[in-house]
Amino acid sequence: MALERLIEPTALGAPVESGRVQGLALDVDRTDVVSWPNGTVPRSATSADLLSPPARISGVDRKRFLTLTTAPLVLGPALGGGLPEALARRLGGTPLALVTADLESSIVAVDLSSGLVARRIRTPADPRSIETVYRGSALVAHTALGRLTLVDSRLQVHAIEGELGAPRYAAASPRSRYAYVSDSARAEIAVVDLRSRRVVGRTPVGGPVRHLSIDRAGRSLWAVLGNVAPTVAILDTSQAVHPRLRGRIRPPFNAHDVGFTPGGRRVWLTSGDEQRLAIYDARSARLLKTLRGDAPPQHVTFLGNHAYVSSGDDGLLRVHRLDGRLLRTTRIPVGSYNVQQGWGRILTPSLSLGTFCLLDERGGLQLRRDVARSSHDACFVVGT
Repeated sequence: MALERLIEPTALGAPVESGRVQGLALDVDRTDVVSWPNGTVPRSATSADLLSPPARISGVDRKRFLTLTTAPLVLGPALGGGLPEALARRLGGTPLALVTADLESSIVAVDLSSGLVARRIRTPADPRSIETVYRGSALVAHTALGRLTLVDSRLQVHAIEGELGAPRYAAASPRSRYAYVSDSARAEIAVVDLRSRRVVGRTPVGGPVRHLSIDRAGRSLWAVLGNVAPTVAILDTSQAVHPRLRGRIRPPFNAHDVGFTPGGRRVWLTSGDEQRLAIYDARSARLLKTLRGDAPPQHVTFLGNHAYVSSGDDGLLRVHRLDGRLLRTTRIPVGSYNVQQGWGRILTPSLSLGTFCLLDERGGLQLRRDVARSSHDACFVVGT
């Protein structure tokens, strides 16, 4: 479908009548307007930040920090098991973190029942991002090469067929055989069939798309159109191979990362150039509130009733309730930008230092390992 050009936003505070857009309930008073096929969807122009700036950490207990970062990781209690053997039986294999070694053309597999490096997997150059997908495999984007690979549960690397420009990040609902990959060079989202290992569809989105997120039902996908992006695209993925662009919204800041909450009712956006976050209603695309954050760019993931927001430049990870309330702040290595969740744990690698850290659901640091010269991304899988 042809994309509509963005309408210039109205003057700050100009009223727009409430209405309905493609069945989306809208109830706002003061808005800016962005194009939406067959209508418009507003964003709040006057939402005040509802939280004051969080206090910065003045220091850290070095003895406790070193104890935590050298202790072996035990995931069992969080999953109802005790020993690593029980955890492996529960998961049907070995719990692993796969961490990209960007400069070394490899992926590092860390055994999470022991905290030790289990294997180094050779890959094509520039394994930039990695995402858990269908049947416990992991989809890897090699941005500089314009290629994708798939790492299966046996840690074998397979090529994905199909022409790509600059693949960035992937999103997939848990039970779907299809994954969606942002291609910033082609300004489109590619659909990958994970069974046949090939690109089977493409949807243009009108910008250099990067971070994206899909709800657990696999019916709605939000994609940020750039690294510091004034617009976010919203797609209907109910027809998995043929995503349909529903429209684009303009957040109250230039966006960087996006994530659906576990229940799919809310969407969080992080800023690429401000210390701010935003929470949206997923169904109506209505801005609910903005929050104070840390140095951009920030990234977000979710576990249970908590949101985890990382700032690589500040070396901080903050734990929020899903309503935005700040619960805890933890120091992490500088350069720990991307953040992922799995099995009751949070994982963040460091692009600057090549470390990866694991934290518990409360945001407590459990393990730190040096795994590479530079680690851009990581994910959780079960090795068989």
